[in-house]
Amino acid sequence: MDYGWDEAWDRAFSPCREAGLIPARVVRAEHGSCEAVTDAGILHAQIPGGAEQVPPTTGDWAALSPATTSRGPVLHAVLERRTSLVRSTASRTSRGQVLAANVDTVVVAVSLAVPRKHDRTERMLALAWESGAQPVVVLTKADRCADPQQAAAEVSEVAPGADVLVTSAVTGEGLDTLTAVLNGTIVLLGPSGAGKSTLGNRLLGEERLATGAVRDADGKGRHTTAWRELVPLPGGGVLLDTPGLRAIGLHDARMGLEQTFAEIELLARECRFTDCGHGSEPGCAVLAAVETGEIPRRRLDSYHRLLRENAYAASRTDARLRADREAAKKDITQHLRATYRFRDRRR
Repeated sequence: MDYGWDEAWDRAFSPCREAGLIPARVVRAEHGSCEAVTDAGILHAQIPGGAEQVPPTTGDWAALSPATTSRGPVLHAVLERRTSLVRSTASRTSRGQVLAANVDTVVVAVSLAVPRKHDRTERMLALAWESGAQPVVVLTKADRCADPQQAAAEVSEVAPGADVLVTSAVTGEGLDTLTAVLNGTIVLLGPSGAGKSTLGNRLLGEERLATGAVRDADGKGRHTTAWRELVPLPGGGVLLDTPGLRAIGLHDARMGLEQTFAEIELLARECRFTDCGHGSEPGCAVLAAVETGEIPRRRLDSYHRLLRENAYAASRTDARLRADREAAKKDITQHLRATYRFRDRRR
């Protein structure tokens, strides 16, 4: 099974194997069923309902019950994830949406054919760092940029700790370097039109992923990738292509934000007050760095904005948990009252 199985997964799966289950990696997950790759090939497995069942997502390792004469294979359990790429749901509920599981490298695709939106890149980096995977920023379409190296230097300022690579699918620039730094399961992350699927096809060595035209006016494209799926790479590793993300809401990403804005977090240690909000407090080292130009004002504004958004998402999660606990207590109380009424009637 050439989809990332290793000795650690084999050890984690031992109890499932003793129960007669077979290992599989989810290639594509849909409502009520999923496609999963096994030693016997790709199987279409049913997903039983129930609150105890962790909904599988692309990249999950799972335990399947083998098919019988009366039914097909059934997903029995999802193994504990090493990493997970999570964003807030489009409906802004308190529950996050897992985009991909067990990812080792997150490729954040940024097109050089249009003006860069650093706020969006910072969002994607926070998402990537929070997942536990290693982000790599890939600047695509270098053949359509007047000064790609200057653009790379500019993006490097908003991506501390991450490699920033310049590539072109047309000329082949940077693709060898990119291949050398990629590791394990790789997910392509970015907006529609950033060139993710084209980049993926170059890594795969074939036109396997759908690509589409991009509007010249704003560099946006249609969602040519309709779902997330895993594809093995010829040189080893696995590629996970995702649909373009127009909305990238943060979900419990405090650690990811700390890494994305590492220079601000480092300077904050020198502030006079330990709870400094870097707004108007005296002795704020971060504001001093903004005044001298060491940190751009845009960068600090983005930091504040994403912190507020993340705090709001966390508050919604806490409220949901409180509501769930209150509902559970209410159910227990109602059950006890019904029990007492039944007992009283029998007396």
